[in-house]
Amino acid sequence: MLIDSHCHLNYLDDPEEAIGRAREAGVTTCLCISVDEAGFSAVKSLATRHADIWATAGVHPDAAEGNLEWIEAELAYERVVAVGETGLDYLHADDASAQARQREAFALQLDLGIRHDMPVVVHTRQAEKDTLDLLQAHRGVKGVLHCFTESWSMAKEALDQGFYVSISGIVTFKNAANVRDVAAKVPADRLLIETDSPWLAPVPKRGKTNEPAYVAHTAEFLAELRQTPVETLRQGTADNFIRLFGCGV
Repeated sequence: MLIDSHCHLNYLDDPEEAIGRAREAGVTTCLCISVDEAGFSAVKSLATRHADIWATAGVHPDAAEGNLEWIEAELAYERVVAVGETGLDYLHADDASAQARQREAFALQLDLGIRHDMPVVVHTRQAEKDTLDLLQAHRGVKGVLHCFTESWSMAKEALDQGFYVSISGIVTFKNAANVRDVAAKVPADRLLIETDSPWLAPVPKRGKTNEPAYVAHTAEFLAELRQTPVETLRQGTADNFIRLFGCGV
């Protein structure tokens, strides 16, 4: 069993062909991630048409200035299994008002996760303290820090709150020693893997458009890094996904 816990199929040139290649590679489930209101209909459509594709509903921090009111109603749809992706990304949001709006949008979506008893998919970049502060202020929220690239201290604090940590193909990059450090330390029962496709294709596909089939390369790399059989890692991360999101085969 192999699950891509985070992908953006709707951004691929031909999602249907990519889904077929994923199945051929042994990927049994993909979680297609929402980032804004405009793109959600395509995400929802893919999850509706394919039994092995599930969806989230939420707004990425880069789109935090947009409408958020649509999210809650979509959480009731049977193929939507999480809120997000939401979170904080201060890399390009360097003024106080933009950062404040991101925090407001993140807090709203954390509230939705608690209220609807759904996991929250969290994006965090260059905002460790504010991300952790908001998670701590929403005790009881569950979810995953996706495509994790921050410090082990941040990962550990989130793990202590019951969160999962998802590792992308970045772990295979030469300059990603910090990601490998975290990936080696995350407890086996809290680890997820993802592509974040169409971005961040892992070695040996780096430079190409990423797609869910390539999660197999990340699984192989992580198994070697963690000195565990690849089938054990594949099955373990799939079990973790099913436990967190309540879906997948």
